[in-house]
Amino acid sequence: MLGERTLVMGIVNVTPDSFSGDGVSGDVALAVAQGERFVEEGADILDVGGQSTRPGSESVDAEEEMRRSAPVIEALSDRLNCVISIDTSKPEIARLAVAAGASMVNDVFGLRAKGMIEAVAETGAVACIMHMQGTPRTMQAHPHYDDVMGEVRDFLAERVSAAVAGGVQRSQLLVDPGFGFGKSVAHNLELVARLGELQSLDLGIVMGTSRKSSIGTVLGLPVEERVFGTAATCALSIANGADIIRVHDVREMTQVARMSDAIVWGWREQS
Repeated sequence: MLGERTLVMGIVNVTPDSFSGDGVSGDVALAVAQGERFVEEGADILDVGGQSTRPGSESVDAEEEMRRSAPVIEALSDRLNCVISIDTSKPEIARLAVAAGASMVNDVFGLRAKGMIEAVAETGAVACIMHMQGTPRTMQAHPHYDDVMGEVRDFLAERVSAAVAGGVQRSQLLVDPGFGFGKSVAHNLELVARLGELQSLDLGIVMGTSRKSSIGTVLGLPVEERVFGTAATCALSIANGADIIRVHDVREMTQVARMSDAIVWGWREQS
């Protein structure tokens, strides 16, 4: 499906401290209902996360992360015909999530944790390698780059090479420049504008701009009022080469993706 149209990844936060206020920690039925609604609204992928990665967030242990995410992954994989992704940087969580029904690992730490490359190689899961400067707790302290996209591209290329050397098939990999992860507002906007430069890696590109603080800063709006700003960043990301958009507002952003695809890839009239 990658390369035929922009794919939409719906965010299912099973955390109590999501920056967007949509966490459904401890309520499997509510998380499953959200996932079902997202698929009805057009989501191709559901990204389940049991560890908040918002700026300033603290890490939780693997047992707690799995307690939050495993029942949701099992229920979603039993009920829905879509890709289930686990948003984690811990190899033990990746393995358990794949055993529970996930087929994708979305790693904000870029497969840098010890054993993560081996976990991806052994499970055969698709893996998204994301760039982040620092850690979620420290990343927004003093982000600095001489050339933000150049440095992001070089990091992603190095991590892709490391993954392949560790036994991961290149066809398993996606890349994400990490909008909002150790970047200033200006850095984030530049990532969208220069996203096409990542196409030199010849891998699918994931972009996650949804509701993030850079949108709030530019527009002067709280998180619950950032849908139109998110739409603009998604449309421009698609125009500049994004293959997957990771979003909270699935119904709205699916429409943005379909309209953007019709312009970027050409409209085929339905018979």
